[in-house]
Amino acid sequence: MAPTADFLPSLEWIRVFEAAARLGSFTAAAGELGLTQAAVSQRIRNLEQRLGASLFNRQARGVTLSAQGEAWLPEVQAALAQLRDSAATLFEAPRRKIRIAASSSLIQLWIAPRLPGIMKRLPHVQLSFETIHHLPDFERAEADLEVRFGEGQWPGREAQRLFTETLAPVAAPHLLAEASGDWERLPRIATSGPRVAWQDWSRAMAQASPPVPLLRFDTFVQALAAAEAGAGVLLASLALCREALAAGRLMLLTDQRLTMEAGYWITWSRSRPAFSERASLIARLREDSPPARSPGSRG
Repeated sequence: MAPTADFLPSLEWIRVFEAAARLGSFTAAAGELGLTQAAVSQRIRNLEQRLGASLFNRQARGVTLSAQGEAWLPEVQAALAQLRDSAATLFEAPRRKIRIAASSSLIQLWIAPRLPGIMKRLPHVQLSFETIHHLPDFERAEADLEVRFGEGQWPGREAQRLFTETLAPVAAPHLLAEASGDWERLPRIATSGPRVAWQDWSRAMAQASPPVPLLRFDTFVQALAAAEAGAGVLLASLALCREALAAGRLMLLTDQRLTMEAGYWITWSRSRPAFSERASLIARLREDSPPARSPGSRG
């Protein structure tokens, strides 16, 4: 027999369950939702009594999801996301200004090529960009959307992967010609920050330790410019250097690739009001390739 309408638990109880399950802590869920820890515990107990199932295993040092709780969590998250998206689409007033925080490399190499398509789709929206130089800058940003590097888990935030981060060594063609095709003898270029370094590449490929990079930059876009100029070999994000590869300014030096678990994610705060343009904007930011320009276009 199908469950009756009376069986449906309180939406508030379900929201509390989702937060506690995602954060792995009743205390953390209380902080995110603005409740006391006792109030979170009470709502979870009410929900478990209504469902007739234990959703958490209570332990001395915290809680873990039960098998039934673990099975239900993705269904709850999908349902809540659908409710949020439909409410934003149907009821939220159009936004006239949207703020986006990201690194300079992401803005220049990934977002900028997609802006013409975004502006055609959202002609009424003013996009304002804030450059993030260091991770703590995100805490001070007042952006509607943030592009963060990591594994997609940040307290109090939703996240969608922007693209899969795949790394490979690249260099300017003339530099490879000067080295008679032996790229491993060439100087290395490194980028500071969260990506893996040349040592990680060598370990992943079961190779000897590489030479110490002679050049190091604090942004990927600077390192990319140095590689295009022929200063050395860069362990590059293939998504971010796609245009340089297509134009022939850089070339791939090996068929080997290193695909990372971490990557770039579009994130937004759960506590901020939704807006109807968000889903469309995110979809266009996640496009694998920006719309091609017409043959007669210039620039």
